[in-house]
Amino acid sequence: MKLVHKDIEKDNAGQVTLIPEEAEDMWHTYNLLQVGDSLRASTIRKVQTESSTGSVGSSRVRTTLTLCVETIDFDSQACQLRVKGTNIQENQYVKMGAYHTIELELNRKFTLAKKVWDSVVLDRIEQACDPAQKADVAAVVMQEGLANLVLVTPAMTLLRAKVEVTIPRKRKGSCTQHDKALERFYEAVMQGILRHFSFDVVKCILVASPGFVKDQFISYLFKEAVRQDCKILLENRSKFMVVHSSSGHKYSLKEVLCDPAVTARLSDTKAAGEVKALEDFYKMLQQEPDRAFYGHQDIATRSRYVRLVDNVKENGGNVRIFSSLHVSGDQLNQLSGVAAILRFPIADVSEAEEDSSSDED
Repeated sequence: MKLVHKDIEKDNAGQVTLIPEEAEDMWHTYNLLQVGDSLRASTIRKVQTESSTGSVGSSRVRTTLTLCVETIDFDSQACQLRVKGTNIQENQYVKMGAYHTIELELNRKFTLAKKVWDSVVLDRIEQACDPAQKADVAAVVMQEGLANLVLVTPAMTLLRAKVEVTIPRKRKGSCTQHDKALERFYEAVMQGILRHFSFDVVKCILVASPGFVKDQFISYLFKEAVRQDCKILLENRSKFMVVHSSSGHKYSLKEVLCDPAVTARLSDTKAAGEVKALEDFYKMLQQEPDRAFYGHQDIATRSRYVRLVDNVKENGGNVRIFSSLHVSGDQLNQLSGVAAILRFPIADVSEAEEDSSSDED
């Protein structure tokens, strides 16, 4: 994400202009948007025109609209973000108060205005615009005929490619069709790795599967790398780690990241820290529920927890925020999609809550 302009007043009202540069930036933007915000962006509008003869036609025009946000819809698979609201600025194509839906686009700037920019939202912008917050863990979760290529970032698990090839069963006396199909499958996965994984950023590539599929694929991968003189694979061979998974589906990645051997290997990456922190969250939720909280869109409740988060940070504590789209947060859908671990002495929590309550009163 690129920050073009930031103008926030002392009362925390103001606006920022951002340019989403990659798919993950749409997820960050989804977390920045709230009902009641003002969003200004380029969009396509279908307009009706009437000729001098009275005939009516329609055309699609590109224009810039400013909406008061009412509905926010995020497609996690396609990483597409649609925002519906009413037009609040005069426009030659759209009347004041008319409804419109803006689909935010990569590499097109938008301006977001809020009455209050709280610390959680400002931290999200800082995270989204920090080049260091890129995916440093990649994974190929596979089984015969199916492979999911994913990137694990601090914010979400991003599916970059899904490879599916029908593998015929082996027949008595002949394995030709089976072996040819398997080779096509491995070649497609290899090309997916070269196309979607940035070896300059990624520190580790996990190759996981049930049975021997992972071992057979790694053997094929580096034999082909030698044959094709693919230097980028040969130079990064040490980054590949073979590990067991129960299936080739994306959800198996969570069990892979919980493997002690994998955890040790990923100790210097961002993903491992998030997974470990989530385990701590669930333990805390069971044993000391007053010290763990999960988020709400309700403004009053959100404000209370934002103040609590600020108090935790001021007292030297840690706050971890998880998304339901991160591999560490698959279970968070039932917790409204966002969770936070607040680490500080229990007495401080009570004091902070009392302060928050008195502020509301």
